Amino acid sequence: MTSESTLSLYLRLARLDKPIGIMLLLWPTLWGLWFASAGRPDWLLLAIFVAGTVLMRSAGCVINDYADRDFDRHVARTKARPLTSGKIGGKAALLYAAGLTLAALLVALPLNRLALLLAIPAAFLAASYPYTKRFLAIPQAYLGVAFGFGIPMAYAAVTGTVPAAAWWLLLANIFWSVAYDTAYAMCDRPDDLKIGIKTSAITFGRFDVPIVMACYFVFLAIMLVVGLDAGRGAFYLAGIGAATLLVLFDQYPRIRHREPQACFRAFLNANRMGAAVFAGVLLDYAFG
Repeated sequence: MTSESTLSLYLRLARLDKPIGIMLLLWPTLWGLWFASAGRPDWLLLAIFVAGTVLMRSAGCVINDYADRDFDRHVARTKARPLTSGKIGGKAALLYAAGLTLAALLVALPLNRLALLLAIPAAFLAASYPYTKRFLAIPQAYLGVAFGFGIPMAYAAVTGTVPAAAWWLLLANIFWSVAYDTAYAMCDRPDDLKIGIKTSAITFGRFDVPIVMACYFVFLAIMLVVGLDAGRGAFYLAGIGAATLLVLFDQYPRIRHREPQACFRAFLNANRMGAAVFAGVLLDYAFG
């Protein structure tokens, strides 16, 4: 095996060839940074949070594949992953995850004490999420907490406190994550039922589509209230409006018939919603 092919395997194990997860983790972190700093984030903080997001998401993917290695070989979409297929061993994967986590910790060292303390539960959430599919009926909600924990960390890093707005943004992210990751889970529902793991798509059953839509609208409602409470104006409202149009005219048409490829595309396109909301925040603080 050449060094190039080895590198490719480790990049795939960390999903660095599929940046959608990085973006879904990064958008809420950026919302938090911009709101906490009133649109003027310190560029060092921004670099720290972007790098930390990439590293922790990569570590989380490795841990996820290690935890699910016996399940993934029974799922058509995941059976060729490097760890599942045996191209990377379990011990090597754990060392890789540990190295990525250590790198994330080193990157975070310039943060203040409160932000560093919050990094501990953030790391625990990322590491433990894969195992929640064994016992939680809606593990996607746990994922929402894990993917949104950059929000309170951002507020802590900027202000030294974690105000109510941070927790409201985290709650919004939970609803957003449940929505887009349920669409993702709808792709694998037949395989997941056979192997016995739990997902929101299975728990919601025939009500999956209306619940996904309801979660999207709760997410948007919370984001609207948080933005208005922070004094945001027309640009922010335009961002929320654009995200709402994406829910109505992109997400719903794709998931309504529960066709796996369309549901997977809906999951990928959730990135556009996060980008639309962030664009609204960015432009409103810059020109509002």
